Amino acid sequence: MPLIRDREIGIFFWAEPDAGATVRAVKGCGVAGGQLGVDGSVVLNQETAARWKEALKKEDFHLFTVFAAYEGESYADIPTVQRTVGFIPRQTRAARDVRTRAVIDFAAALGVKSFGCHVGCIPPDRSHPDYREVLELVRRIADYAATFGMTFCLETGQEPAEELLAFFEDAARSNLKINFDPANMILYGSGEPIAAFRLLRRHVVSCHGKDGDWPDPAKPGSLGTERPLGEGSVNIPKFMAALRETGFTGPICVESGVHGEEQRWQALARAVRLLESLR
Repeated sequence: MPLIRDREIGIFFWAEPDAGATVRAVKGCGVAGGQLGVDGSVVLNQETAARWKEALKKEDFHLFTVFAAYEGESYADIPTVQRTVGFIPRQTRAARDVRTRAVIDFAAALGVKSFGCHVGCIPPDRSHPDYREVLELVRRIADYAATFGMTFCLETGQEPAEELLAFFEDAARSNLKINFDPANMILYGSGEPIAAFRLLRRHVVSCHGKDGDWPDPAKPGSLGTERPLGEGSVNIPKFMAALRETGFTGPICVESGVHGEEQRWQALARAVRLLESLR
């Protein structure tokens, strides 16, 4: 197993059918670790776990986190996110609870000590029924993850940092943590990312290296635009400086929405080089 460095640079990538080829492609971008996304179409069984475990071992590659995404989610715009993402939609909540536990089981089989997902757009009203029900579900999932010695990381961006902090206080689970995504704060118009990071810092165990521009104020409900790392509104050098200044030592994994196979890997490799120059 490679030695994990302070502020190690990795890549967020999705589980593809050929585990070995996927890990080799990610490793070819100049990293030895990353975060694995598992969408709702991935069959999770002993064979899948064995295949990924073997690929990781063969390539001497480590995972910081396994993330769950769910069937039926859409990020077309903010109203669609509110209706479809995470645990907020009532009609899919029970099924996603079951799937979440299956992804945690999969992560545990790989020896990964952190699970993450988007829980959805948490209502700001702490007395709202969805707030209370999702809070209880998050507590149960955190408790289940804890049986494997695992943290449960919430992804930032879909609510202001102050509201997420209040949710953490209400959840009251020591293994509930944050994967901080600075670009998501901008893409959702939720708040200035570096100030948000500083407010949430004590709960942050990992970060995404992602960039983007603010939503168009002339288009209410729209999301902002993801940009190549270093070309958006995050101010990546300033963000990386904030990580160092606050003593953050966790991993920083590039997440890129660049499409097209060749362009995607080129963009990831460039982003890795940029973050390495700033870490």
